[in-house]
Amino acid sequence: MDRRSFLKNTALGGSAAAATTLAAPAYAQGNRTLTMVTTWGRGLAGVFDAAQRAADNINGMADGALTIDVKGAGELVGAFEVFDAVTAGQADMYHGADYYFVGQHPAYAFFTSVPFGMTAQELVNWYYHGDGMGFHDELGQIFGLKSFLAGNTGAQAGGWFSKEINGPEDFNGLKFRMPGLGGKALGKLGASVQNLPGAEVYQALASGAIDGTEWIGPWADEKAGFQEITKTYYTAGFHEPGAGLSIGMNREVFDSLTPAQQKMVETACAEAHQWNLAQFLSNNSAALSRLQSSGVNTLEFPDSVWDAFGQAADEVHQENMGDDIYKRVYDSYMASMKSSSAWLAKSDGAYTKQRDRVLG
Repeated sequence: MDRRSFLKNTALGGSAAAATTLAAPAYAQGNRTLTMVTTWGRGLAGVFDAAQRAADNINGMADGALTIDVKGAGELVGAFEVFDAVTAGQADMYHGADYYFVGQHPAYAFFTSVPFGMTAQELVNWYYHGDGMGFHDELGQIFGLKSFLAGNTGAQAGGWFSKEINGPEDFNGLKFRMPGLGGKALGKLGASVQNLPGAEVYQALASGAIDGTEWIGPWADEKAGFQEITKTYYTAGFHEPGAGLSIGMNREVFDSLTPAQQKMVETACAEAHQWNLAQFLSNNSAALSRLQSSGVNTLEFPDSVWDAFGQAADEVHQENMGDDIYKRVYDSYMASMKSSSAWLAKSDGAYTKQRDRVLG
């Protein structure tokens, strides 16, 4: 459904619909089981944990009035089918990375991550104390969703490669797994970009169907076993400096909850976001040490590659500026990132640099 037709058929654009808002909302009563579909294979480290954490939070607070039944990718619908399943009413809610759904609207990328975008802290600054949550809701209204951040991986690694990357030309013809706008940017460097669900990535890399992949970071990557296939690992990437995960609930289902239950869902998602971010960050250092001890070679991209990433990322953004929502989200996002970064660089950044120097 496009935004214009949506507005014509809601209280935002139709007087008949506006009249219905005068009636008291009808809340479903009794014990309810809601089905959550996910973009994650069951047990996938960190990301499935975030979905389960949000569900457990809701279950605990609802005291039997609500039960969230979590389904792994493929158990009810495929990983990339969850958005359509929820908007169509085949499932009640999804947990996933919203940049998987840039085909529905490119602005969804901002609620996971965009290349050269926000860190995890900068993202929540914008989301909770800027325009972020409001824009997430505006997009959700188009598709009949109510959405919340519900997890974060922190900064993601540059990925696993079958060969070292010495210049931008080394991406030409490279078969590489990277979703979202980062993948579109990589395609501008000549890469053959693949968008594979997480549960399929190991086999694709092992079989040679892809030459490399990004996934998340040392802990989740180690759990996935990529070090068994290649030992070339770039630890910093341009594509996801603080990747948010989201819950999208069918809006009619959300509206049928009591106000207390709606607040439970919102609170459950916010707690899952912070819990999940801490989960990833607390596990990454030890996992990186284990990977290095097993012979993994950790590398950084040269400046020429970073420069090429930056130019390609800007081209991707510019291609979407004709969309009103995308441009408004982009402008708000970038202004908030600039504001947050100005202080964080002079406080956290300066402090950690000096702390590490003094303590050795």
